[in-house]
Amino acid sequence: MLNHPMPDPIALQIGPVAIHWYGLMYVLAFALFIALGRVRIKQPHIAAQLWKKEDLDDMLFYGMMGVIIGGRLGEVLFYEPAKYFADPIEIFKVWHGGMSFHGGFIGVLVAMSLWARKVGRNILDVYDFIAPLVPLGYAAGRMGNFINAELPGRVVSDQSLPWAMLWPDIRYPLHPDPVFLQGLRHPSPLYQMLIDGLVVFVMLWLFSRKARPRLAVGAFYTLLYGCARTFTENYRTPDWERVIAGIPITSGQALSLPMIVAAIAMLVWAYQARQQGRPPILTSKV
Repeated sequence: MLNHPMPDPIALQIGPVAIHWYGLMYVLAFALFIALGRVRIKQPHIAAQLWKKEDLDDMLFYGMMGVIIGGRLGEVLFYEPAKYFADPIEIFKVWHGGMSFHGGFIGVLVAMSLWARKVGRNILDVYDFIAPLVPLGYAAGRMGNFINAELPGRVVSDQSLPWAMLWPDIRYPLHPDPVFLQGLRHPSPLYQMLIDGLVVFVMLWLFSRKARPRLAVGAFYTLLYGCARTFTENYRTPDWERVIAGIPITSGQALSLPMIVAAIAMLVWAYQARQQGRPPILTSKV
């Protein structure tokens, strides 16, 4: 049995200015995007597309806006609309946590489409380029959730599980006498950091090291994440859950299943398009 370490969510405070660990995880995610991007542009099949370091800086700005705006709006619309509409100011308090991956995913797709249009690049090439740069940033975000004691796992069926954890109830003050949720729980943010983040990154990075059909890398990431998230949701206390045809479906699974279906369709299309020698589509030039 383990106790959640309950670190202080504030990493550094100078007077009234507080720097939160959750925010620092986003800084780390963006730094990883740049670092991995500089490695990626040196890969021969990517270098042939004439990517430049300046493109990374420009895309990062657009990506940051997509992640923050899309992620927050996704949290509001997909998970807790009543809470945020009752107190709209809370929508802007991003440092309190509460960012939806699926909302951020949509936000980044929109932001990258706008960037591709601005510079005249093929949208699908942009998606393929950035896809391997995303999973480690996601992993950093899940570490931020763990530090904030967010996303508690389900109660473990086997209470002797070595990593089963007493999880603090963040509705109550954690110090000096923390209040814990009932039962030993799965540390679900760590599961998602490892599986949805690190494992997906390794598989996608290896896949993307060779030239693939246009859209295949982006579609493969969508498929990997959708499958990983569907699996790890089984260990996370769901934001909401519905029973469909006798099968319980969590909010995260309901949002991930369309990703899986769309990704399979895109992979089939990508490989068929290459075999049939179709011309590039979705170019952003106007």
